[in-house]
Amino acid sequence: MQTNTYEGLHIINQKQSITTDELVIEAPLQININTESYTVVMRTPGNDQDLVLGLLYAEDIYKKLLPIPFEIIEDKFNIPSIVNVTIAPSDLGKGYLTKRTLLSVSSCGICGKQQLEDIQVNGNKIEQKISFSSENLLKMFAPLQKEQETFKKTGGSHAAGIFNNQFKLLASREDIGRHNAVDKCVGSLLQKQLLKSGMYLLVSGRVSYEIVSKAFLAKIPVIVAVSACSTMAVDFAKEFGICLIGFTRENKMTVYSNPSFLEKK
Repeated sequence: MQTNTYEGLHIINQKQSITTDELVIEAPLQININTESYTVVMRTPGNDQDLVLGLLYAEDIYKKLLPIPFEIIEDKFNIPSIVNVTIAPSDLGKGYLTKRTLLSVSSCGICGKQQLEDIQVNGNKIEQKISFSSENLLKMFAPLQKEQETFKKTGGSHAAGIFNNQFKLLASREDIGRHNAVDKCVGSLLQKQLLKSGMYLLVSGRVSYEIVSKAFLAKIPVIVAVSACSTMAVDFAKEFGICLIGFTRENKMTVYSNPSFLEKK
């Protein structure tokens, strides 16, 4: 269940009426690792296992392809509220040493980090170079929009989609949090062992630092956003070797980094 019906007072030209709207659900999920609390994330219920796997991957906690036991410990109103994943201590990555101790809200992918150093991302620059046309990028939004059932009902959810080099949609997910939607896509492809095929990450909103860092860790070389990009997102995209594109709509787009990926006309 990703939506719920709420009543409100609708006002048009000072005339009032009672209305009912479908709203996107935002609910907390406590993630335990080996029965110890790791973090609490605010998310839209659904595809929770994808969310957890994608988050652990991005946080450098678990990056192996082997599946890990995932157990729902507690639920409220048929919505999981506490889950536990079991990971052998020898398989825990360095990210576990700087584990979050605070609430991670749906709009913040780095909330709960303990030190400034914890938001840095290390690794070699992405060497994958691909060539594409602006026309093909714009065409990818149609199949993603078809999958946005929660947005059609509520207008309040974000979407992310990962495509391969043939512009085929590999995974799409919705969530109230932009970065949660990305984590869910990554987690889905991890379970299918298709993450290496991911070439394009499309997001329905803006792009800030945490979205770029997640794409970099997943080795996705192109990010395409409907809305704006932050300064930090552009700076990191340039450093990471990612082609970052914003304001992609109505046959328009702005390429902020690595424009050489775009085919010359």
